Amino acid sequence: MLIERRWTMPNKNTFSIKPIHDLLSSEVEQNKIVVDPFSNGEREFGSLTNDLNPNVDSDYHKDALQFLKSIPTENADIVLYDPPYSTRQVSESYHNFGFEVTQADTQASWRRKHLDEIARILKPNGKCICFGWNSNGVGIKRGFNLYRVLIVAHGGSHNDTLVTCKIKINQK
Repeated sequence: MLIERRWTMPNKNTFSIKPIHDLLSSEVEQNKIVVDPFSNGEREFGSLTNDLNPNVDSDYHKDALQFLKSIPTENADIVLYDPPYSTRQVSESYHNFGFEVTQADTQASWRRKHLDEIARILKPNGKCICFGWNSNGVGIKRGFNLYRVLIVAHGGSHNDTLVTCKIKINQK
């Protein structure tokens, strides 16, 4: 397993952070189906993109769970999972675009449902690259093995951004 640590300034556009951009450039292969359910208008790496914000360039503007459910089983080669990192961010993101935020949207089950769908849509040997403030990723219980971790330190009182790369080793 490869574990790296880099320092750089934070940026709300995760994929523009240089060490993360470099990781994605090395992990995302050309001519693959790359699903990005929280694209934030980023089109460089995702071939099938979604974002709640109707004002950003994205293939779809749906709730991420509904977007993931619309993808056929074992259809994706790679999933880029860069959701809001905290329940507060989930609440703010959904409110900002006119979605009603319920208790279900601010519980651990919100993320679990996404990860279950990601496990379903990824092909065997498919990759999931997860971003957040923890290194849980998709998880061994869903049939994934961790092979790479990138810790991006931002200094001061900023949380590190953790990137976990996992490969689907078996079907759930």
